[in-house]
Amino acid sequence: MSNAHDADTRPGRLLLLLPLQAACVAGLGLLVCGPLAGRWPLSAEDGVNRALAARRGVPATALSDVMSVLAGTGSVIGLTLAACVALVWVPRVPRWREAVFLAVSVAAQSAVFVLVTLVVERPRPDVPHLDGAPPTSSFPSGHVGASVALFGGLAVLAAGRLRGARRNVVVGVLLLLPLAVAGSRVYRGMHHPSDVVAGLLNGACTLLVVAYALLLPATGAAPGPAARGGPPATRSGGGGGGGGGGTPSGARGRVVVVRHPHACGRETAARVRAVLRGHGYADQVWEQTSVEEPCGALAVRTAEADASLVVVCGGDGTVRACADVMAGTGIPLAIVPCGTGNLLARNLRLPTDPTAALHEALSGEAVGLDVGRVDGDGFTPTRFVVMAGAGFDAAVVRDASARLKERLGWAAYVVSALRHLRDPRMRLSIRLDGAAPLERRARMVVIGNVGSLQGGLPLLPDARPDSGRLEVVLLDPRGAGGWLAAVGHLASGTRGGRARPAPGGSGRRAARGALEYFSAARIELGFARAQPRELDGDAFPAGRRMTVEVEPGALRVYLPVPARSGTPDEPVTDGAQGAAALTAGD
Repeated sequence: MSNAHDADTRPGRLLLLLPLQAACVAGLGLLVCGPLAGRWPLSAEDGVNRALAARRGVPATALSDVMSVLAGTGSVIGLTLAACVALVWVPRVPRWREAVFLAVSVAAQSAVFVLVTLVVERPRPDVPHLDGAPPTSSFPSGHVGASVALFGGLAVLAAGRLRGARRNVVVGVLLLLPLAVAGSRVYRGMHHPSDVVAGLLNGACTLLVVAYALLLPATGAAPGPAARGGPPATRSGGGGGGGGGGTPSGARGRVVVVRHPHACGRETAARVRAVLRGHGYADQVWEQTSVEEPCGALAVRTAEADASLVVVCGGDGTVRACADVMAGTGIPLAIVPCGTGNLLARNLRLPTDPTAALHEALSGEAVGLDVGRVDGDGFTPTRFVVMAGAGFDAAVVRDASARLKERLGWAAYVVSALRHLRDPRMRLSIRLDGAAPLERRARMVVIGNVGSLQGGLPLLPDARPDSGRLEVVLLDPRGAGGWLAAVGHLASGTRGGRARPAPGGSGRRAARGALEYFSAARIELGFARAQPRELDGDAFPAGRRMTVEVEPGALRVYLPVPARSGTPDEPVTDGAQGAAALTAGD
């Protein structure tokens, strides 16, 4: 492992890719203006521009006027400044990282555009122009690149902050705006089609580089003794930044903080420490995870002293490992989402910003959530809090490249999924709550305590983490049409009642039979051949048997108090009902 300084600055070094990006775009422009100019499809571009110019009409021209103004230099600068001010001043916890991400994305795209136009000199289309032609090259489109950086950046932030159908609408509209700008630039005779395509690529690449450089949490070791593997005790009168903020030491008891060293970097760890002190937790003991100890020495730390709280700084795998230890103890958890997926935090509607999530959770109350207990051949009984699966999804998790996950996040699973699309179907039997087994063929089976995947995709729309039951889905799409039908059904967010089939019966089917849903407190699975298995995104050895049983309310988790809804006289939902309210659709 590299030293802590190198680990912390590594994400920022990704910005050094921007000059390389400028060189690549410039090289593409020189090819477009030179060797490729007379070849198809570039040879057909003049015809496209002339055809559009000949068919201009009042409604289309008016719409293109709006798009041209929206993506103009003044509008982009004004909207970027307004969005950054809103991110810093409006929320209770200023979102500096997100504001810097948006500002740098727009500025970096513009810098790349200017550098390219110094090298590439492409004349604008030989048709009447509806805008004044600036003295810059037609390649690439600066309007289009700026709109991708601005509206695409807002879409990234909205995807992380909003929930349910509202998120899908807002993100969809924001992503459509750059495409509308691209069409308007060609329609108005300001760019060739290849110019706007280059603008889209330039903006998208800039957005990707800046997001991974600035928006993702920094990696590296926590400051002080933790950087050397020891737990930094933050107590009043002691070393390592003792109790501050005027809060007496141990005012709310000892807190054990479990920290994933790569997901939760030095900056985030320092912010977590400060938030805990602000809530009265001055007596802090920090544990660092490892491959051998995915939750550190959590069991030892909670046993050697009276811990009143466990804080988990990591992704779903770290939360799962800690939940396996803490379920049934009565000691509550607070989740600081720092990992690649953070599906539990998203389903519980915690903010995506780690310290904002911790602050809001500790300002709320501890509620009892269910956990699933899994037994099977090849591994010792363990628990999960999000989803357990076998078949296609487990193979995807198992074969996702660690290097790609570090660089691309969840996109690494997409790459892995493409490799397994043609995997053979599996034969399995499923027994629900002791009923007669059902024989099925499927590509994968998923058992969930919560229902939504990345992007809010509702894989198990009936799942609730406090229902006392687990939801099951069998996916068996046939061919491209079956996959499209399944994805379309999931994207629609269609709900349906739980199915508890009688012996020999079936569950609730959807999407041309590609999905079948069940609900039970105990699920027994048997596979004709050994299948890969996963729990909360962690791969487990392949096997032919899985038994999953719910442990109702076994894990106490701090959650924000649900906001009031409806009339002013309506009472606030509390207790275990709060978790159900947090996971209900918008």
